[in-house]
Order: sequence, then structure tokens, then C-alpha cells
Amino acid sequence: MPIETDDVSSVERLKRRSWTGDEKRRIVKESLEPGVSIAKVARRYNLNANQLCTWRRQQGVSTTTLQNSGSILPVTLNPEMLSSTEDSPGASGQMEIVLAEGDRIIVWSDFEVAALSRAIKALR
Repeated sequence: MPIETDDVSSVERLKRRSWTGDEKRRIVKESLEPGVSIAKVARRYNLNANQLCTWRRQQGVSTTTLQNSGSILPVTLNPEMLSSTEDSPGASGQMEIVLAEGDRIIVWSDFEVAALSRAIKALR
């Protein structure tokens, strides 16, 4: 079924774009910068984020490589605070998160994961 329109711009939008290898490499390189959002880079170039992810995979960027690029944080267990559930059947636990700058977050066992995630992102 042919598209009937007098609007030339809508017909131009239906055309498939083609990107040179250099353009793809430049956009992928930009998406690999620390702290950069893939979605924002894709929008900047009027791309779908899935397309950018495909280009990244084609250029050998694996998600495991990106996930492993972060640093490992130390975890300290306080033996005095550890107790068996048999000793305190109705007890609810807590977790204390100490950030690098010294800020502390104390989370009880009934915390909401999404709320904690938002709080940690706000502190970054």
C-alpha cells in the first residue's frame, strides 16, 4: 500500500539511513566514555538505543567487560551483630552501608529496593 502524503519530510523520515564505519566507531567510542548514558548518546544522533548496543557488540564491546570495569568495594561483617535466626525468631535485621565519603545508610529488612536504589544514586 503506497503512502500518500504531500509532506516531503515525512517521506524522508521513512528512508533508511546509512552510517559509515567511521561514524559508527565515533558514536560507539562516545558511548564508552565514563558516566555516559547509551540512551542519551543514541538520542543525540537520532538512533534507537538498541541499534547503538548492536554496533557496540559488533565492535567487540561486551557487557561483561563493562560490568567488570568498576572497582570492588570492601565488605566488613561485624561478628557482634551476627545472630542466628534460631536465637531470635521474630527479629528483623539491618544493614549499614558506609559510603566512601563517610556517609552512612542504615537499611532495615523491610526496605524497598527501589527506594534504596534512588537514595544511593542521589548520593553519588
